[in-house]
Amino acid sequence: MSIEKQVLHPRNKHRSRYDFPELIKSLPELRPFVAINPYGDESIDFSDPVAVKLLNKALLKHFYQIEHWDIPEGYLCPPIPGRADYIHYLADLLASVNGGVIPTGKNIKGLDIGLGANCIYPIIGHQEYGWTFAGSDVDTYAIKSAKNIASINPSLAAAVFPRLQSNKNHIFKGVVKPGESFDFTLCNPPFHASAEEAQAGSQRKLRNLGKQKGKSTVLNFGGQQAELWCEGGEVGFIRKMIEESTALGKQCFWFTTLVSKSMNVPFIYGSLERQRPIEIRTIEMAQGQKISRFMAWTFLTPEEQNNWKKSRW
Repeated sequence: MSIEKQVLHPRNKHRSRYDFPELIKSLPELRPFVAINPYGDESIDFSDPVAVKLLNKALLKHFYQIEHWDIPEGYLCPPIPGRADYIHYLADLLASVNGGVIPTGKNIKGLDIGLGANCIYPIIGHQEYGWTFAGSDVDTYAIKSAKNIASINPSLAAAVFPRLQSNKNHIFKGVVKPGESFDFTLCNPPFHASAEEAQAGSQRKLRNLGKQKGKSTVLNFGGQQAELWCEGGEVGFIRKMIEESTALGKQCFWFTTLVSKSMNVPFIYGSLERQRPIEIRTIEMAQGQKISRFMAWTFLTPEEQNNWKKSRW
């Protein structure tokens, strides 16, 4: 009998422990990386980047019918259950202003800021709710990888549209086209302020996995500079996002972003209040022993929200 992870969203397909026999059926190449851990359970070595990538490939194939998925070596390989949670809570956010009904289908359009080479959020959002996505990134190689994933999987080809952000100092500028509308934006911002801070975070992860080996750190989930850190860290990135969102206030229903550190919430709330949105929300999500959250804000008045829903949802 599988034990449900009560901390994940009720619609999250990853509430049960990984069923490795089933995952191996979906992706036989995962088999050599599965072994019995010290607790007597089947598992993989989560400090091994190859094993982590193959686990993701198996999860995407088994649960989301994605036959072809790969990322370049050294790029972020995200834990899928947590990424799925953000998508499901986003769906609840849309439902909360739509009489409890989640708007689905291709007319619902999201913008993923920091798409990455992995394309995870658009994959889950489209396969679960039929939404379409634009996705931006400052890394040309990441965009190339995401475009490849979208084009090679028939279900994604007409649903995911990666875009290069050519100016790393901008977030929405140069990505959102004049007159274009989005029902939501989402973002998992780089949360370290420097390469050194990112390295220290990775070393902590490996120590927690019992795999720290000297000074050299292998990132089990990978990650390039733009994925892991930026000047000003998480708060700096989100502040810029908030400032730029005001110019697009009538082109997007909900702006949202993950906030990894609870101590940053008051600073971000202060930045939001200065821009005077109509509404600000903090949505908490629990994953394992960690509480994460995303913040959402809208510049649409109740009347504008109703008109938006009538025309799009």
